Amino acid sequence: MKGVRALVTGGSGGIGAAICRRLAADGHHVVVHAHRNPDAAQALAGELAARGGGAEAIAFDVADATAARAALEALLERGPIQIVVNNAGIHDDAAFPGMSETQWRRVIDVSLHGFFNVTQPLVLPMIRTRWGRIVNMASVSAVTGNRGQANYAAAKGALISATRTLALELGKRGVTVNAVAPGLIDTPMSTGFPEERLRELVPLQRAGTAEEVAALVAFLASERAGYITGQTIPINGGMI
Repeated sequence: MKGVRALVTGGSGGIGAAICRRLAADGHHVVVHAHRNPDAAQALAGELAARGGGAEAIAFDVADATAARAALEALLERGPIQIVVNNAGIHDDAAFPGMSETQWRRVIDVSLHGFFNVTQPLVLPMIRTRWGRIVNMASVSAVTGNRGQANYAAAKGALISATRTLALELGKRGVTVNAVAPGLIDTPMSTGFPEERLRELVPLQRAGTAEEVAALVAFLASERAGYITGQTIPINGGMI
């Protein structure tokens, strides 16, 4: 279904911006979310609008349930959001014995509680339209584990489980729910990753691009993916 409103959390970052551009190119009105960098979200919305697309920016902390609900209720006054891409997430890596409670909680607050805070208020309005797409950004770390990322892997692993359960709940109402699990993607967050280690880990011998991730997300958000739900789809160059 074209021309619906799509919310992309963390839309001002590398992968998020690529997703916003792709959804706008597919004809959707894109709500570009940011928290720490609202100017970047506003600039991207302006770029999309200049290209002839519908776009706007919104800023709030996904980990703040009250702030998220207030912002989303304002959006819903103008109609439902029928595509939700839960892309917001943070890293705060440390070996588990030295990980602070703050590191543990903040990563889970953004990736997991943020998913709830954003998605839950939007589900009933989406259900009433009998069509919707929810795409959750997981990670290869949730599937394989990764040293120093017990907090991140736990959050993304829980998100995968929530994806499966929500798909069971919403399937008969025309709403699909899927997760995407990227591996090593060429974004500012991966800058400095050793080239030799990348070639050792990735059979395709390179990092993925944000645009490749965006293409997968856009497919899952389209009518063409109407018979795919409850799945976690890796995009990792063949990492095991």
